[in-house]
Amino acid sequence: MGRVAGPGSRPARTAVAALAPVAAVAAAHIVPAATWLPRFRALCFPGLAGTGRPDHVALTFDDGPDPASTPYFLDELDRLAIRATFFVLGERVARFPGLTRHIADRGHELAVHGWTHSRPWLPTPARDVRETVRAALVVRDTTGRRPRWYRPPYGILTAGRWAAARRAGLCPVLWTAWGRDWTADATPASVRTTVAADLRGGGTILLHDTDHACAPDSWRTTLAALPDLIRICDHTGWSVGPLSAHDLRRSVRR
Repeated sequence: MGRVAGPGSRPARTAVAALAPVAAVAAAHIVPAATWLPRFRALCFPGLAGTGRPDHVALTFDDGPDPASTPYFLDELDRLAIRATFFVLGERVARFPGLTRHIADRGHELAVHGWTHSRPWLPTPARDVRETVRAALVVRDTTGRRPRWYRPPYGILTAGRWAAARRAGLCPVLWTAWGRDWTADATPASVRTTVAADLRGGGTILLHDTDHACAPDSWRTTLAALPDLIRICDHTGWSVGPLSAHDLRRSVRR
């Protein structure tokens, strides 16, 4: 009967040594994504969390533009006299350039959410740079305005996407409060309650103006929740606006 190689045997040591570089690359790729954890992010990286001046709240929307839903948000924001930041996907900007220009013409800020709403689990640094730069350029070329901010899909800021944002001249910004408005069981009341639970002066709200990567028709829930969210901010004495008016605490630098 042959001897079974134990963990201290030469074959085992050789296997561990061979896997070590792979493990190191994987760790370097995913460890920065710990900034997804809200409390860690707010404590250690307030600028990345979107913490700004204490009398202001930044209102942001992800995943558009979408001709089926975004125009309703633009009309409602006009009615509420509010301007916001829209984190757009490059491929949708290329697909709907007129709507993208319309967002900017209505006084809102455009920011980069990536080229597509892709998942970041595998290290793809060259593709991250290529697609982030491409998205920033299509926003600039479509609107005539250079974007300033970057938020990765799912809010997962890997090392590659952090480096890609820097290469594109963008500042990464996540959020301090979200509405969980992408779920099928969300209601206007649940969105309002979920946002309010974590909202403070200086915070950044994450919502979605489309169901592109969310439950079908979830955007209608978000739209219905907007007036109450703005009312909460008004009653607390917070002004609401885009990130450009937020005076971000820059713990993340270009």
